[in-house]
Amino acid sequence: MTPTATQTPDTPPPYLSVNNIEVIYDHVILVLKGVSLQVPQGKIVALLGANGAGKSTTLKTISTLLRGERGDVTKGEVQFKGERVDQLTPNELVKRGLSQVMEGRHCFGHLTIEENLLTGAYTRSLSRGELKDALEKVYHYFPRLKTRRSSQAGYTSGGEQQMCAIGRALMAKPSMILLDEPSMGIAPQIVEEIFGIVKDLNHKENVSFLLAEQNTNVALRYADFGYILENGRVVMEGQAQELASNEDVKEFYLGVSSAGRKSFRDMKFYRRRKRWLA
Repeated sequence: MTPTATQTPDTPPPYLSVNNIEVIYDHVILVLKGVSLQVPQGKIVALLGANGAGKSTTLKTISTLLRGERGDVTKGEVQFKGERVDQLTPNELVKRGLSQVMEGRHCFGHLTIEENLLTGAYTRSLSRGELKDALEKVYHYFPRLKTRRSSQAGYTSGGEQQMCAIGRALMAKPSMILLDEPSMGIAPQIVEEIFGIVKDLNHKENVSFLLAEQNTNVALRYADFGYILENGRVVMEGQAQELASNEDVKEFYLGVSSAGRKSFRDMKFYRRRKRWLA
């Protein structure tokens, strides 16, 4: 079943469901215009689009971090595990198993890597032994972090900070992670390493992922399903392999066209918008 399949009485509800969300900033700026998407349990779903398309706003709407940025949800709802959650606090959502890794990583630069990881377990009442086991699980997936565990996070590389941010989210033992722009500002080989770890976590720990990403090529190789946002609307959705082979996606997001090289004058943005939104 695809994330957009019609639900039947025998079909379990999607693990995460965003239904017709509308978001306004500062009571004036309409950013999301009826966004709907679904994430099945145990799947990786990519939210794709250019900078400013509304990807980060969608994730912050789900994690309820939007309120801290003068954003308001004026329409729609978010359900997680079959229950409405858009009125909960971020802390309550983390306790229910949904964590977000913010764009830009946001590690505490003055703390060590291990101290950063420990902050992720604040919602759990763990014994010293359980805390050690949780750390070792993170280090199993991110061996780079174990070698840098005593280093101040502010003096580590961008890739190591991204790994630290994901590891910190794992310390809360989530069943779903919202991952915002994990490839931003990171060397290509480290991006592949991080996405490979995300795939491992998905397969071995059954962690579901909704990841917002501009790097369409990498995202579609690791995701099961994808949505493409433009100007606050979902303009295309489908299985990742189908999107990767779609001519519109190849031309405008992957930089590949079966029709050969085109001049800038031939790249008719509004024609594409009309075709997709028809």
